[in-house]
Amino acid sequence: MVAIKRLYYRLKFGKPIIIVSGLPRSGTSMIMQMIEAGGQQIATDNVRRADEDNPRGYYELERIKNLHKEKDKTWLRKYKGCAVKVISFLLPDLPPKLNYKIIFIQRSIEEVIISQKKMLIHYNERDVSVSDEKMKQNYELHLLKTRYLLEHTLNFETLYLGYTAVIESPIKCARSINKFLGNHLNEAAMISKVEPRLYRNRSNESERFKQYECDVLC
Repeated sequence: MVAIKRLYYRLKFGKPIIIVSGLPRSGTSMIMQMIEAGGQQIATDNVRRADEDNPRGYYELERIKNLHKEKDKTWLRKYKGCAVKVISFLLPDLPPKLNYKIIFIQRSIEEVIISQKKMLIHYNERDVSVSDEKMKQNYELHLLKTRYLLEHTLNFETLYLGYTAVIESPIKCARSINKFLGNHLNEAAMISKVEPRLYRNRSNESERFKQYECDVLC
């Protein structure tokens, strides 16, 4: 029944928007780079420029950041067939009368927090209002809710990837992405965009999470 309903949505709403999503600092920019290199059209306005934290760019669309505030979201229709980066917190705000193929990348929450803290330092900012442990708990709860949303929204079709799996097995992950998007991408070009040297914020949790990725995500 679910498969029939999803087919109905595809026929009714047409070509999907490709959404690259995850927590902040989870590797979404890397996935955008990969699929662009592979030949996939992407949507970015380059308002946020490359910097020390993302030397290859952020691949963002500035207007997406206000998705939760907008009532009229019909402008998203023009991005059918394109890839758009959307932070996981904004997935519930995607308009329902469209189709979506979602590439959702997961990374060790501990590493996400380390990376975020380093970025705040580079921006001369520091948030001490929430402890690392509390932030980790908040993210864990958010990811549980997000997983439920992804698996129970009929116009969502989702591919889960693990960040370290992409870094360490780029051939396998490029193949998975290409298959998910219709087998029209250049996998060799995608693989060339994976740079292990940019995996700079490792944690003691990474080995445990790597096993989780192998078992569940990739």
